[in-house]
Amino acid sequence: MYGEMIPVGGGDTIPLLKTELLVGRRETCDICLRFANVSAHHCQLSLRNGYWYVKDMNSSNGTKINGTRVDEKRINPGDTISVAKHAYKFDYSPADLGAVGPPPPETQGMAEQMQILGKSLLERAGLDRKAREAGREGGRENSREGGRYDLGNDKGGNFRDPNRPV
Repeated sequence: MYGEMIPVGGGDTIPLLKTELLVGRRETCDICLRFANVSAHHCQLSLRNGYWYVKDMNSSNGTKINGTRVDEKRINPGDTISVAKHAYKFDYSPADLGAVGPPPPETQGMAEQMQILGKSLLERAGLDRKAREAGREGGRENSREGGRYDLGNDKGGNFRDPNRPV
């Protein structure tokens, strides 16, 4: 056994029997929580380097650790994880599960940070010339000059200038 989830307010403890666990309302989930506000596939629990991590699976009512909604985060021993409105205290020992040294860094928002930091400021603001030119080559016009309603152009999708000689 890799630890257990103890319901806050009483109830039967849920043993953590595998290193990857799917939590949800469906019978096929490793941990089945039969509540209407729990999504079919609510969150994924995974054991990495002696620590448990939770990843929300785009659930309707969210996953929280110690009252803070998370997408992906490490669960420390003694933390309270809430699946929808149902709270469970996480009880495990990282040392018994193979953890060595200090806890690894948090992963909250790492995917979003990498996506944001992977682009230049101009590109994120939509002002990067290379990105606009690439859009034009793909058949899309991103600027007003030479765009869809260019009055100086009689091609399809544009207005015909009534003052222009035939």
